[in-house]
Amino acid sequence: MRRHPGRGEAGREVSRLPVASERGAEIGRRIGVGLMYGLWRPRVLGAWKVPATGPVILAVNHSHNIDGPMVMGVAPRPTHFLIKKEAFTGPLDPFLTGIGQLKVDRAAADRTAIGQALGVLAAGGVLGIFPEGTRGEGDFASLRAGLAYFAVRSGAPIVPVAVLGSAERPGRLIKALPPLRSRVDVVFGDPFEAGDGSGRRTRKALDEATERIRKQLTSHLENARRLTGRRATLE
Repeated sequence: MRRHPGRGEAGREVSRLPVASERGAEIGRRIGVGLMYGLWRPRVLGAWKVPATGPVILAVNHSHNIDGPMVMGVAPRPTHFLIKKEAFTGPLDPFLTGIGQLKVDRAAADRTAIGQALGVLAAGGVLGIFPEGTRGEGDFASLRAGLAYFAVRSGAPIVPVAVLGSAERPGRLIKALPPLRSRVDVVFGDPFEAGDGSGRRTRKALDEATERIRKQLTSHLENARRLTGRRATLE
């Protein structure tokens, strides 16, 4: 994102935008529960660490397409994920919108997506973000500034989430999916604040917050691998 809303601007923008449906996100969570537990064997650790109320940002590593649906299905609260606009094609467009997910243009400063995401947090909801920006090695090595902006701007705590095993090997029947009934580990970490307590939203403050976030997420991923016995190479 090349430009962020100025002070006071985001609040006005949120008031003009349609609010992502909390009821829709809860329906999405229930669909996710059925699909994820029906097709695979999720092992969930630390879900109790997600604050029961108030705004929260789930920062999820991303190595496979099922990582988002998996977290939606096992998270203790309904989650609104920022999802690339390319996924909103055909019948998936009204479906994803209906279950409270947010469309984002990764190639530009998407003011609509920024406003809607801030609206989720302002309403005390849960925002899901893949901080690496796109699917890759899922190791949190390269973070975009968007996560830091949302965390510092809203004051919401970040809960790191490690999804392990989703990209370990392809399935026999459907190569694009993990093997059916295979185990996928989802490990929730301790909430933390991204800012330094000053409330500053300067470029320097956001860069410092991004580095602070990177260290926290990397540490959580290493701990999650130890807890689950997953190897430290590409999942």
